[in-house]
Parts: sequence; structure tokens; C-alpha cells
Amino acid sequence: MDYIASHTGEFAALAVAIFWTITALAFESASRKVGSLTVNILRLSLAFFFIGFYTLISRGHFLPVDASMHNWLWLALSGVIGLVLGDYYLFRSYPLIGSRFSMLIMTLAPPLAAIFGYFILGESLNIMQITGMIIVIFGISLAIFNKPVRGERLSFKIAPAGLLFAFIGALGQGLGIVLSKYGMEGYDPFASTQIRIIAGVIGFSIIITALRRWGNVASAIKNPPVMKALTLGAFFGPFLGISFSLLSVKHTQAGIASTIMAIVPVLILAPAAWIYKEKITAVEIAGAIISVAGVAFFFI
Repeated sequence: MDYIASHTGEFAALAVAIFWTITALAFESASRKVGSLTVNILRLSLAFFFIGFYTLISRGHFLPVDASMHNWLWLALSGVIGLVLGDYYLFRSYPLIGSRFSMLIMTLAPPLAAIFGYFILGESLNIMQITGMIIVIFGISLAIFNKPVRGERLSFKIAPAGLLFAFIGALGQGLGIVLSKYGMEGYDPFASTQIRIIAGVIGFSIIITALRRWGNVASAIKNPPVMKALTLGAFFGPFLGISFSLLSVKHTQAGIASTIMAIVPVLILAPAAWIYKEKITAVEIAGAIISVAGVAFFFI
């Protein structure tokens, strides 16, 4: 029990990776049918109510009315940077450089989180933890870059805008998790997540209004299969996933939490092979083994 207690943050981050794997599978088909913007605002809206009902039972408040101005300011900022700008620019990078290059650049999120954690929170990693981070990122990169994507040909053409958008996505994720920890300041992780989600819903509402995409949102709401997938994804993603990510950074360094949470591309290999009959290559298996070995460094 003492061992588990001393690694609460690491175990919470591992749970996040599992939750986000389920979310990725649930959102994959929905994104193809209704678009990423629609998926994002609906998943956050559903999660808002999931968290509200949970905190009503656990804390007696449907809304985070007992949060301080510090909580609201920094958690809302982390929501805009991490949930809105990070995800929006990541998705914009896909058609420009492909999802594999985008996900490869997204592996910069953990070291960026570690850097921001050092300057903003005064956190630092020891040699063992830095080694684990490098091993995990290498394993993830190996699995991602070798993985074939339906309808996407491997190309080495570099679109500067695509690289920039993907980097903004990684920057948003890395900075967002650090600002979340700074803004939470001992506050309840689930209520903190709700503040981030409120900011995220407002941010995506502005984008959807500017792009005149509310018709897509209305169509998605009337589509039962899509809403079923979105509800499942919202439960395991923004509700449990983001909340446990804040629980994780509450108990460990942002860089460590971000690294463990980044292993979703590795965890998704097995269920993708089972559900979509995708073939797993030897290189992907090697990447998965290397990533797991790297994660083990954080539990020593």
C-alpha cells in the first residue's frame, strides 16, 4: 500500500492513458462522420454534465462555486491552451503533414511539460526519470512512424505550416498540463476539470461560430450512433481522463505524468488490431515493449 501511495501520480497517469485509449477508439468513427470541431464541443459539453453530477454527489456542488479566483483564472487559461488551441491546431496539422508526422511531433509534449514544469513550478527530473522519458518517447515514435494509416501514404514532404500547427498542439498539451497543476493549487481535480471544460466549451463555441459550423453540431445531436460513441468517449475522455490527469500532476511532476499519458498510440495497438483487424508489425511490438520499459523507470 505504501508503494502504491508513493506512486499515486504515476498510477493515475497510467489510468489516463487507458481512458484515452478507449476515448480514441470511440471518437475515431464519430470524427469521420461529423468532424473534429463537432466532436470536441459535444464531448466537452457531455463531460460538463458528467462532472457536475459527480461533484454534486461527492462535494455537494454541481458547479465549482467554491473555487478561488486563482483557480478560475489559471485553470480556464489551461483549458483554452490545452483543450482548445492544442487540439484545434493538432487536427489542422493532419491534412498538411499527415497524422503520423503530427503524432510524432506530439511526442515533444512530455519534454515541453518538463521544461515548463521547471520554470513555472520549480520541478526537476532526476537522471532515472529523464532516461525513462527518452526511452518512452523513442518507443512511441517507433510505433507511430511504422504504423500504416488508412488512406495516407508515407511522404517525406515537409509543409512548414503543418509542422508549426503540430508543434502548437504539442506546446498546448505540455503547457496546458503545467498550468492546470499551477491553477489547481490543492483544489478538487474533478471540479478543476470542470473549470477547464467550461473554458474549452466557450473556446470551441467561438471557433464554430466563426466558421459557421453549428449546423454540423445540430446534425450530430440527431444522429443516435454518433451520440452513443460521443457519450462513451466523453465519459472516459474529458470526464475521467482529464480529471485523472489533474490527479496525476497533483502527486507527481508534470513531465512524468505527461510522458506516461503519451503512451496511448502504443496501448491502442491491440484493441485496434482486434476491432479493426489491423495488422501489428514487429516494429510496433518492439516500440510497445520499449515504451513499457521506459514507463517502468518511473515506478522504480
